Amino acid sequence: MNELTTEIIAALAQKQDLDEVFRHHLEIAINQLLQTELAEFLGYERYSYAGIKTG
Repeated sequence: MNELTTEIIAALAQKQDLDEVFRHHLEIAINQLLQTELAEFLGYERYSYAGIKTG
């Protein structure tokens, strides 16, 4: 099982709200998407030496 299913099962077992579990994983996915999009736009990864003194 992956991390999401494990957290869903744990939340269901503890009778917690699933909205927070989904919100957390959606936030992670969107942040990864935005970081990838930014790296593609700039042409180099964050903290890469390729981007030093280029603008």
